[in-house]
Amino acid sequence: MAREVAVVQASIAREGGQEHRLRWLLGGLSASLVLAMLVAAGMGAVQVPLRRLVESALGMSTLSDDQRTILFVIRIPRIVAAALVGSGLSVSGLLFQGLFRNPLADPYVIGSSGGALLGASIGVFLLPAVSIAGFGTTALLAFAGAIGSIVLVYWLASVNGRTPVVSLLLAGFAVSTMLSYSSYFLETLDQGFGQGMHVLSSWLHGTIGQPTWPQLAIVSVMLGIGLAGSVPLARRLNTLALGEEYATHLGISVQQTRIAVILIGSILTAAAVALGGLISFTGLIIPHILRMILGPDHVRLLPATALAGALFLLLADTAARTIIAPAELPVGVLTAFIGGPFFLFLLRKARREVLS
Repeated sequence: MAREVAVVQASIAREGGQEHRLRWLLGGLSASLVLAMLVAAGMGAVQVPLRRLVESALGMSTLSDDQRTILFVIRIPRIVAAALVGSGLSVSGLLFQGLFRNPLADPYVIGSSGGALLGASIGVFLLPAVSIAGFGTTALLAFAGAIGSIVLVYWLASVNGRTPVVSLLLAGFAVSTMLSYSSYFLETLDQGFGQGMHVLSSWLHGTIGQPTWPQLAIVSVMLGIGLAGSVPLARRLNTLALGEEYATHLGISVQQTRIAVILIGSILTAAAVALGGLISFTGLIIPHILRMILGPDHVRLLPATALAGALFLLLADTAARTIIAPAELPVGVLTAFIGGPFFLFLLRKARREVLS
């Protein structure tokens, strides 16, 4: 009896310690995100001192007209966009890692990247001058292509009303590869002396660009819906981690949960792609790092992953636009240089665990 009481007390203490760690982590990430936004707003070809920004926010001083234009038309929209894209990709990666029970899964694991690339190519080479709701056809068709390819993958992987995980992965790989190479036929239509290829290459390597406030409002609503839909899925993913048979015994519909995760993950990924192009590794490394800190509980991981993803991509995009100023690097290049070594570290760690 005394031993059982000790075990319960230890479990309660461990739970309390994890909650305390989560509160500190969320507080630290939130404060860091606000500070990073202020610092990023002041950095660029035209410097705006951090002190001036803080004083302006507190009403202690005013900014010049040029500074206001630079901040509210150019920098702050891009800062918000980077945070939104980073948050969306990271949460999407967390959902797909939980669904496939694989820490190496990412937002593009079931084929969205190939569809997005084909859609973007159609926008660049066939409909370059069309704009809807402030979005160019490159962004709109990339969004549609990402959603369409995931729908196709789900249909191909479905067998008698079920979607085996292995079938999803294999169909996603095949569809993504075929759609990616299909864009080659559109590239031959480039009549702009390489200008279209330059635009597509920039999008392919991940570029936040200069979004407008209406664009940010639309993407914010989509990402808000996706994040809200992720909340009830977190506990279900915790149960699925114990096995599909166990989850079924507890009354959880595995198939409905799988559909919901794919739907929410697709919305988050497609919205991020429409705003920032194909940005690699963010949705892979952020959930994994948070999982090493907080453990496997998706309820705790969800808010931390959203904040950490926003902070990570904001810092990466700030570096991308200032490191070789006045020129810019695609932010996807930096995330690849950061995420690539981390990915190799995960592979080596998994190999050591298998051999030990």
